[in-house]
Amino acid sequence: MKYDLLSKFDMNVLYLIKDIDGFTRDISHLVSMMTWARATTLETVNGLSMEQLDFLVDKNSNSIGALLSHVAAVETLYQVVTFENRYFNEEEMKLWGTGLELGGKARKEIIGYSIDHYLTILKDVRQTTLNGLNERNDEWLYEETNWWRDKPANNYFKWFHVYEDEINHRGQMRVIKKLCNN
Repeated sequence: MKYDLLSKFDMNVLYLIKDIDGFTRDISHLVSMMTWARATTLETVNGLSMEQLDFLVDKNSNSIGALLSHVAAVETLYQVVTFENRYFNEEEMKLWGTGLELGGKARKEIIGYSIDHYLTILKDVRQTTLNGLNERNDEWLYEETNWWRDKPANNYFKWFHVYEDEINHRGQMRVIKKLCNN
């Protein structure tokens, strides 16, 4: 079953962590939180021009466009990590690595795209996430593996990190947006 929560934010339930038809209980709650995070990111970048998306605060900063690419790359990486139990292969790194790593290469390569470009990528990536989560259950959500620094982590934490990272970068986007509008 395909889910398209992004095209129809229901503002009446956006602030509710609740069950969503087609998902198990705890995955529904995760999806509710991820949907809120994405809605606020989209609200932040709504209507930005290419100039605003490419604006750099200084020679070492990331642009809003690069940060949007990063959000998509992180979510895609965690799809591979949690749904397929592996890391990006060489082809995937060529496609997503610049956005994932940010920095100088991103400043040179992630430039000149419209907001629609980024929104399409974010929507497509999220659709893949929702389809993958729909195929899993709460037991999977709590499966543990060794993670960063050989500490245990479950899939719930890994997906929490995805939207926590997005929220962090959304804050950066808001600051950059204010600075480029001055």
